[in-house]
Amino acid sequence: MCRIFGHFDAQATPHELRTVSAVQRHGGPDSQALAVGRGWALGINRLAIMDLAGGRQPYRLGEHITVVFNGEIYNHAELRRRLVARGHRIDDDCDGSVLPALYAEYGPAFTDHLDGMYAIAVMDLRQEPTLVLATDDLGMKPLYYQWDAYRRQLHFSSELPALLSFRDVRAAVWEPGLDEYLSTKTPFGEQTMFDGIQVLPPAATVQVNRSGGLRIHRRAVLPAPEPDTDPTAAADRVRALLREETHRLLLADVPVAAITSGGLDSSLVSALAAEAADALHSFNIAYTGRWPSDERHFAREVAERNGTRHHQVEIDPESFPDLLPDVVWHLGQPNADPITLSTYALFAAVRDAGFTVALTGDAADELFGGYDRIRTAVETPDGEDWITGYVDALAAVPAALRTELYTAEYRHYVAARGPASERIAGELAASAGGRMETLTAFEVGQRLPAYHLRRVDHLSMSASVEVRLPFCQPSVQRYARSLPSGLKIAPGRGKEVLYRAADGLLPRSVLERPKQPFTLPITAMIAPGGALHGFARDVLSPAALHRHGLVEPARVDRLFDEQATRPSDRSALALWSLMIHQLWIEQFCAAPGRKADEAPALPGDGTAA
Repeated sequence: MCRIFGHFDAQATPHELRTVSAVQRHGGPDSQALAVGRGWALGINRLAIMDLAGGRQPYRLGEHITVVFNGEIYNHAELRRRLVARGHRIDDDCDGSVLPALYAEYGPAFTDHLDGMYAIAVMDLRQEPTLVLATDDLGMKPLYYQWDAYRRQLHFSSELPALLSFRDVRAAVWEPGLDEYLSTKTPFGEQTMFDGIQVLPPAATVQVNRSGGLRIHRRAVLPAPEPDTDPTAAADRVRALLREETHRLLLADVPVAAITSGGLDSSLVSALAAEAADALHSFNIAYTGRWPSDERHFAREVAERNGTRHHQVEIDPESFPDLLPDVVWHLGQPNADPITLSTYALFAAVRDAGFTVALTGDAADELFGGYDRIRTAVETPDGEDWITGYVDALAAVPAALRTELYTAEYRHYVAARGPASERIAGELAASAGGRMETLTAFEVGQRLPAYHLRRVDHLSMSASVEVRLPFCQPSVQRYARSLPSGLKIAPGRGKEVLYRAADGLLPRSVLERPKQPFTLPITAMIAPGGALHGFARDVLSPAALHRHGLVEPARVDRLFDEQATRPSDRSALALWSLMIHQLWIEQFCAAPGRKADEAPALPGDGTAA
């Protein structure tokens, strides 16, 4: 697991490249290296997971193929045997060491042979100099880039703050960004909140050269297998697939732990991991004091049943104002889920305890229909509108309130362009698939990479921790996509087949508890007198909001009044989301005394807020 960066047909000084590397060193503290040629550069920050003494990047094959790589290749042993049989010499057992020979054999189609999570950059000098970039099928390892079509120059990096450290990459606000963000909690698709900066989509292979410019090829989604229609057979198959993948993902040359929230998904992963791991350690996070929806007792029951060595991480809400600027900085663009703060603190504790790899239960809700919005949409009778309610449930701020919050100028801009919610509704309505197929394709193809996977990647790697995701493994996700609605959605709850698969592996209290989101109880925390309330007031001051002309300060003041007198999830999440957006725009795009093209400050240096 690493951080990568580079450029093609551009100019970057050694100092500039060292700065880009330093900005994301937290994601690769074990070694840093560069390969530089005429008009190109590839850089690597390594977090050593496999073959700690080997795996030196950049990888090279002769003088003509150079590779840098972020991620894990789980089938590297099989690939090594095949490549050695074809005459290649591979000097160590690190997973990424197979990549130059694999690319030499198959060219840009080398990704067809990979099983893993990855973002890869290949510089091929055999004929016309060509840069090849590739992302895994779900987008577990993000790669951000700026393509200057006029000058035909490309810059790329694993993290947005690092990309912005290139002098030719400017931190300019993408004007539709606020509406996109409040409509979906983080921007979906390839556009980021920065004008002119994109993120590669999942299953993408990119070729860049002087003659052809930038060409992005989206690889085909592997077909789903024939579905099981028998609930027992389906549950048995899900359990077997998850067991196999979870056990396989424990392989590492560093300590591996499990995250146990106390909910179904992470608890099941922890239970399966405990079967194969010797003295597995599990981690849960909670908050000092008494707060609604505290799950620590469920997590402890799971740990006791599985015999794990359990770590209860506890953070003080009074510390949140100190943590939030760093959380926003590491994410690089706004994400409205309050869990970001918990995730950041949790992975810092995992690393402090000596662990470099952690297994999580992310992606189960998207694959198995776990969200209430999916169940509601599926259960809406034919002929009735299911799309409007589903789209509004995606939002950080409901459509009606968004319109009230925008200034008149920004409201007119959004109306003329078309609100993000209308675009999403149109995409869903145009789908030719069945309702569950349409919802799963949207949740897995758009929301999962943007909202979950980038968040997990950036916040875990901020602490030099690699996250592995059993539910994202190809065998699990392909099988999940094949299942009909009836095996996912039961009256009153989703993930029916997953509950059946977990039966006998988890305590009854976890299997029978009501579903609740694993998140921060901000409705209770954003209350007058608390540190978070005072911090939000300062961040969302009328003067700060006036500077950008997007949000009406008077309407935000009324939100604070509502939260003080009639606290609700609606007003609390709206205030949280606006606060996160304001922190982001002040850090990256409008910090006082900083030029627009200066590199953003690193967290902890006194200027990040």
